[in-house]
Amino acid sequence: MGVTAAVLAIDAGNSKSDVAFVGEDGAVLAASRGPGFQPPLVGADAALDVLGDTVRAALDSAPVPIGRVRHVSACLANADFPAEEAELAAALHARAWGRTAEVRNDTFAILRAGVDEPRGVAVVCGAGINCVGMLPDGRTARFPSIGRISGDWGGGSGLAEEAMWWAARAEDGRGEPTALARALPEHFGLASVYALVEALHLGRIPAGRRHELTPVLFAVGAAGDPVARALVDRQADEVVAMATVALDRLGLLDAEVPVLLGGSVLAARHPRLNGRITELLAVKAPRARVHVVAEPPVLGAALLGLDRLGAPAKARDRLRAHYARRP
Repeated sequence: MGVTAAVLAIDAGNSKSDVAFVGEDGAVLAASRGPGFQPPLVGADAALDVLGDTVRAALDSAPVPIGRVRHVSACLANADFPAEEAELAAALHARAWGRTAEVRNDTFAILRAGVDEPRGVAVVCGAGINCVGMLPDGRTARFPSIGRISGDWGGGSGLAEEAMWWAARAEDGRGEPTALARALPEHFGLASVYALVEALHLGRIPAGRRHELTPVLFAVGAAGDPVARALVDRQADEVVAMATVALDRLGLLDAEVPVLLGGSVLAARHPRLNGRITELLAVKAPRARVHVVAEPPVLGAALLGLDRLGAPAKARDRLRAHYARRP
């Protein structure tokens, strides 16, 4: 039968997925990384098939056979509503990877990875933007976070689009001047925003490279361009707005509580962006402690699983120590 794992932890984002089999004592028994989890593009069944390949790769890497898992703790991208989480949990349970299964949005993994207990708020700004909060008693605060139709603004993709909008209007005369009109096309070796728009539209520059525009925006802002700086400031304002609402919903505005920042945009620690977030939150939630999450989200998924099983603190400590040792 082999060793029994307490938790199969899954952190599945749009670009990559990490899985880990974790023992009752918090030991990591096996782990693997695979492709992203994208049910909107390929359908839920196909997305779970891809995830299944990653799970099997972890099992194949285990030094001893692993028996059936007690609980699957999956934090998944594109699980934006509780109804979607419930549907995906049922689909996972049907695959019999564990005796029980629970699905959460992947932002919860970042939050849990960065705190010693499930208490606090996390804002993730990667390709998109999302925010969740949770308390040890199980109460949560969350947003749909599926784009402009749910009131969201920014994230890496949104910032790239905004930068292009301002650059195009600056070049053709509809908008105010900005150094973005020169910097964005130059990044791709092109002479004008018109040429960049054409290249993106016709696919000569793959859509997957649009994210490269976001670091250019931050560089132009850091050099003092007013338009770029205003976009960076607005992104900070959006992060603070989401965090403040989540804190308020959980009754934590006046509490000493962590506010965690995650995702590629916030993890880059741009001084103007992260500095403004800290300054504004100091006014809205004076006792909040702001920091960037460095721990891998799969740790958070595993901790949520151990929480669910009532594992002792020493098991959680051992698990956290394992990921602290990783480069």
